[in-house]
Amino acid sequence: MGTVVSTSKSERIEGLKLLLVKPIDLETFTEKGSVVVAFDAVGAGEGEVVMICSGSSSRNTALTEGKPSDTSIIAIIDYIDLEGKRIFSKETEQ
Repeated sequence: MGTVVSTSKSERIEGLKLLLVKPIDLETFTEKGSVVVAFDAVGAGEGEVVMICSGSSSRNTALTEGKPSDTSIIAIIDYIDLEGKRIFSKETEQ
């Protein structure tokens, strides 16, 4: 959804990109829930559909290991098929 810029931050998160993400409902592909700040572990960009993990699992990437992270972006989604129907394709969104 957007980018977060912080010039003053803990040295433990120096160099990590912060993005704003919002969950989606896979049945309707509509946004739901609250916006969350996530560390970007895969080079995602604003407007991309991504997979996130939270809690202690968010610290299990090469970039976030040992960092004070609660949410990380761990994949950029190319397409989503649900019940035999393609509900999202990165190619058609661009």
